[in-house]
Amino acid sequence: MKLRRRQFLNLAAGAATLPVTSRFVRAENYPTRPVHLIVGFFAGGLTDILSRILAEWLLGHFGQQFIVENQAGAGTNIATERVVRAPPDGYMLLMATSSNAINATLYDHLNFDFLRDTAPVASVARTPLVMTVNPSFPARTVPEFVAYATAHPGEINIATSGKGSTVHLAGELFMSMTGVKLTVVHFRESYLPDMLAGRVQVVISPIPTIIEQIRAGKLQAVAVTGGARSPALPDIPTIGEFVPGYEAIVWNGMVAPRNTPVGIIDRLNDAIGASLADAKVKTQFATVGSVPKSMAPAEFGDFVAADTEKWRKVIQAANIKVG
Repeated sequence: MKLRRRQFLNLAAGAATLPVTSRFVRAENYPTRPVHLIVGFFAGGLTDILSRILAEWLLGHFGQQFIVENQAGAGTNIATERVVRAPPDGYMLLMATSSNAINATLYDHLNFDFLRDTAPVASVARTPLVMTVNPSFPARTVPEFVAYATAHPGEINIATSGKGSTVHLAGELFMSMTGVKLTVVHFRESYLPDMLAGRVQVVISPIPTIIEQIRAGKLQAVAVTGGARSPALPDIPTIGEFVPGYEAIVWNGMVAPRNTPVGIIDRLNDAIGASLADAKVKTQFATVGSVPKSMAPAEFGDFVAADTEKWRKVIQAANIKVG
């Protein structure tokens, strides 16, 4: 028996709403089981610490565990690929970092495209770095450093935590914007022993890595790299106060596999935004020099795309290659 046209259209319209309704119900009930939050670094580092602070808050909010899993290797690429290949159901997420923006250009043969294959969920934090020198070094300010480095091209050693790291690229950006020439020294292990011994004279380091040595007077902070002064080092100026436009930060934010339902993403974004407004979370972030930064998913996606383009230019200008 043939259906009348109006009956067919009514049935088709009703059927079309079923997947939407089903997805909506799933999003409203999310999460119904533990969520895995993947971190591309070893335990104890900045991204791991922020992830565990957030996971504890989200457990209290949702009543479901957010299990932090550390999967270090290949500059976060192993962890990222794992999340990219996961089902887009909100139960496996990545705590992304500025390394993801850098790696998009740094590595020629990735098995994924970070911007294409992930869905931005929420911005979490910004952490500036700090330009630091050995106390025996004759410069104490950015202008003094630039003047000394200009007079002694190639004689100053700048430490990095590895080729293509944020520490490395922050130094390359400084050199490109000031015109100074420094000798780059890459470290597989910690650069702190060589900094303390004066074998390398300067580093642009994440604040948590070096702040205890600064507080103890063993190293001298020159300037921080954020757009504003850091609450962790409130008396230290920014590099941008002397080199207009300079900024280099470590950012953290949560992403999901592409095609994760919008309802789940919005639910997570709302919860993370609430966590970042929590006084306890703000205090916990401050202990590692981080500032909470909330963004809507689309805004966070635009930010990551812009940061990827920024570091692409630096990497290509410095002709940095890995592997």
